[in-house]
Amino acid sequence: MKLLSVIVPCYNEEENVADFYHELLKTESFFKSKDVEIEIIYVNDGSKDNTVAEVKKLHEKDERVHLVNFSRNFGKEAAIYAGLKTSKGDFVVMLDADLQDPPALLPEMYRYIAEEGYDSVATRRVDRKGEPPIRSFFARRFYSLINKMSKTEIVDGARDYRLMTRQFVDAILSMEEYNRFSKGIFGWVGFNTKWLEFENIERKKGETKWSFWKLFIYALDGIIAFSTTPLAFASILGVLFCILAFIFIIFIFVRALIFGDPTSGWPSLVCIISLVSGVQLFCIGIVGQYLSKTYLEVKKRPIYLIKDEF
Repeated sequence: MKLLSVIVPCYNEEENVADFYHELLKTESFFKSKDVEIEIIYVNDGSKDNTVAEVKKLHEKDERVHLVNFSRNFGKEAAIYAGLKTSKGDFVVMLDADLQDPPALLPEMYRYIAEEGYDSVATRRVDRKGEPPIRSFFARRFYSLINKMSKTEIVDGARDYRLMTRQFVDAILSMEEYNRFSKGIFGWVGFNTKWLEFENIERKKGETKWSFWKLFIYALDGIIAFSTTPLAFASILGVLFCILAFIFIIFIFVRALIFGDPTSGWPSLVCIISLVSGVQLFCIGIVGQYLSKTYLEVKKRPIYLIKDEF
């Protein structure tokens, strides 16, 4: 018998824990026919509701249900890494507890790996129905921007919902960086990946934990993690302003020789100083972002801390 590990990151998902479990069990007969057993690993990312209690109820009824309970909220990236590290399966899949990742796709995903030799089967949404228009707009711009800036391909609409072989998972676990961006890491390790498309499914219960600001910070983390283009941009911007300043010096010198040196109004000077100062602070901010990520990496703090598990 082979083993399929199902990783379910959770943050305040008490309403969805049981529903997800019952929805997943609808695929159990298929996997039994393929001699594959299932283990379910709920990773509680510091929830403030009764998520842990709901998982314990399931564990009392079904010993295949496991829990990794963080000491506090470390973020979804840490939960994904903890789930992968805890998993023992020959195959590993990650799904959100809110059922936006339909478990019904699992049999098809498994066939691509078992019968066609793929190393992973990933999913992407073909639309963003139900999302605020402005959020969808910026999401598309992010994917367009990062694919132009980074050598690692990050597919527009890609979900974390992905079925992987053990070899693929081990490759992910070998990347022990503190600042994690899984969508980029999945692309960076390579291997043979099949993409499945499906229409967007809204949350069954509860509200999303991803605000616009959190998504913006996450996007910045992704750009910094998989591209050094912003640093090159800051350098190019600095060179351009040096050239511009040199041209201005020549212009002022020539004008003084020909027309004398009349006193100019100070508002234009203030505007120029403000512009140059703003550009300098912007470039320092870019460097600061990379420096802060380096600072967090060299401290070697653990990606997460476990309070208890079963």
